[in-house]
Amino acid sequence: MKLPNKIISYKESVLSRFPLVLSVLSDNPMNVYELFELTKDSFTDVEEFMDTLECLYALKKVTFDDESGVLFYAV
Repeated sequence: MKLPNKIISYKESVLSRFPLVLSVLSDNPMNVYELFELTKDSFTDVEEFMDTLECLYALKKVTFDDESGVLFYAV
């Protein structure tokens, strides 16, 4: 997981991807694959995308419905 420090700038960190992911999810809930397809140009790889989702989930900014497999923006 890339977090900002002396070597990694904010723009290169996963924190800079938070607004992008949250803005897409604020429009409508979607599954992880759909979200990745819409935002993949902003990530270097799938691992960076998943790190971003893990951080947002840990911060309780997104929720995941196990039954439907859908991510929601948690207000």
